[in-house]
Amino acid sequence: MGGKIFSAAGLGLAFLFTRSQTALSAWDPSEASASGLPDASIYEIITNILDWLLTIVGVVGVIGFVIAGLMYLTAAGEDKKIETAKKAMTNSIIGVIVAICGVVVLRAVDTMLNAGYLF
Repeated sequence: MGGKIFSAAGLGLAFLFTRSQTALSAWDPSEASASGLPDASIYEIITNILDWLLTIVGVVGVIGFVIAGLMYLTAAGEDKKIETAKKAMTNSIIGVIVAICGVVVLRAVDTMLNAGYLF
């Protein structure tokens, strides 16, 4: 039983390898923009992804702060709800600070690696 699985897996890998070699030999890099793929460098793609992720973290932190503020307003004097709202506010502020620090660190490292000036 184990030999059949390995032989099937080997045949599958051989098929995939031959198909990928055929696909790579027919690929023309100058047609990359026509295929809908980004024509940016890997560095630019990773930078854009990190920018999007940090933006999402910042937006989620602000939304969390707004929700915590609403929780605080609707606590109606209950100590447990007030403490929960305060912890949620603290955590969302920490999230926004981490997102801002992430942006600052990424920009500083990017500037240093590109031999630019920080300020």
